[in-house]
Amino acid sequence: MLCAAVVLRYLCVLINGFSLYYMDFDGFRFKRFSVGHGLCAMKVGTDGVLLGAWADGGRRVLDVGTGSGLIALMMAQRFACARVTAIDIEPGACAQARLNVGCSSFADRVDVVEAALQDFHGGGYDSIVCNPPFYAGTPESKTAERTMARSAETLPFAALFRHASRLLAPEGRFSVVIPSSCRTAFDAEAAFSGLYPLRVCGVRTVPRKPVSRWLLSYGKRPACDVEQEEHCINNADMTRSEWYSRLTDEFYL
Repeated sequence: MLCAAVVLRYLCVLINGFSLYYMDFDGFRFKRFSVGHGLCAMKVGTDGVLLGAWADGGRRVLDVGTGSGLIALMMAQRFACARVTAIDIEPGACAQARLNVGCSSFADRVDVVEAALQDFHGGGYDSIVCNPPFYAGTPESKTAERTMARSAETLPFAALFRHASRLLAPEGRFSVVIPSSCRTAFDAEAAFSGLYPLRVCGVRTVPRKPVSRWLLSYGKRPACDVEQEEHCINNADMTRSEWYSRLTDEFYL
């Protein structure tokens, strides 16, 4: 059950067009939308921005584990003809995503559904995107909601790929952002589920550091030539790199 403060904020959005949600804002403002994250366990971060700006799109998009709704909103902005469905198992995350979507110009094209991927029915998605939980076992977190959001036990890699393959259109693409330590396991589970790598992008924080995260895109048909690249978020002097600036230019203020 949502707490009274959440209900109040939601009613203010419906009645007034703007609300306590904006007056007491906890989140990030982008060029064409704002993302509050005070009600959900996982906050807005670089991984979500990377995936939302990089992932392949289409007319039907599914965002798995939407959290604040950041990636769903980014996909809606990038692909003007897309209908985006954003799912999450955590009630607070769904409440937050609905607030963020409802206060955006993309509200008529983004649906937020409280559901686990394993129980979600449908199919034929041109694009499925996911910033998945990746900690093995039960990570130490301040709240049960954050533990759920971070633990791969709520969505094991095998289940993620199996159901992504089930819901993906024949020419669709499944895109994720993961820590470098998960790369081998992800490629193995993709193969078991009949998905093939199409695009691979290694991301470094700065030039001197090793790849810290991977942006990966998979499809149901093998590619003749997998697109592979590596980039940095920051230059050596910690200014934004040209690649990251170009990738995120339509979002960051």
